[in-house]
Amino acid sequence: MGIALLAHTGWGAYPVLARYLQTVSDMPSMALLGLGNLIALAVYLPFVWRHVDKRILRSTLIWGFALVVVLRAITNLLAARFTLAIYIQPITLMTPLFVALLSAGLFREPLPPLTWSAITLSLLGAALMMSDDVGAPGVTLALTPSDWIGITLATASALCLAIYMILVPRTVQHAVPGEAVLLMQLVTLTIVSTGISLLIGEEWVRFAALTPMDWSVFAAFVFGVLLGSNLGQIVSLRRLGAPLVSSVMAWRLIATLALAALLLGERLDSWRQVLGALIVLTTITGYLWRQGR
Repeated sequence: MGIALLAHTGWGAYPVLARYLQTVSDMPSMALLGLGNLIALAVYLPFVWRHVDKRILRSTLIWGFALVVVLRAITNLLAARFTLAIYIQPITLMTPLFVALLSAGLFREPLPPLTWSAITLSLLGAALMMSDDVGAPGVTLALTPSDWIGITLATASALCLAIYMILVPRTVQHAVPGEAVLLMQLVTLTIVSTGISLLIGEEWVRFAALTPMDWSVFAAFVFGVLLGSNLGQIVSLRRLGAPLVSSVMAWRLIATLALAALLLGERLDSWRQVLGALIVLTTITGYLWRQGR
């Protein structure tokens, strides 16, 4: 549970760090993802290469997992370019609800009690967090066209994460070690994102103009999230399963709000937005603890 909490802290920091690097440091998105995963791979590979059975690479499950990881990473990163980090995290927190819906639809598992109520309350809380001036009549969303693009990408990313959380525990049933899961994840993301970056002609020379602050944020992004949070999430999911790991997922929103205020100046400016955050936190936490029980 301690590892799960640390992993959630890193994923809470992800949209903040990703948004800073793309909008403040002005780093090209796919180059950022490619170089970040390449560095994480270079650090991780020497420790696990001799312990990974190469026959795992012939597993259909591992390649399906890799596809989900790529889609999840790209949509998650691009969402942070288009909209605020504090708008992305409430959507990400709805992942357990997506897990419940997908499990019921794909595997005929019973839908947990109060799922639809939790979805309704979570959407209400997210809408309040994105609301306009407190003096405006009713609840008016303060969203630009760019925000809508980011929110759409964040929703697609949350769906991919839900599939990810369903697949990871099933790797245990197929005797796929956690080291192989993370290794495949880093290799796939490095190759695909670097390839896309070169294909669309991103300017890698931007890395030469980064300041010490930019490099510090980049280091936190690589070692704290791409390596640390990924490994922590895989380990905790395999040990505890998706429901228990998800039960402390609401902590991500707290981490996002704190770091976004510190690094980006993004804050909840009205009582409606604060109320929305509390609704999301309470709803997701209550739903997951009930489900875990």
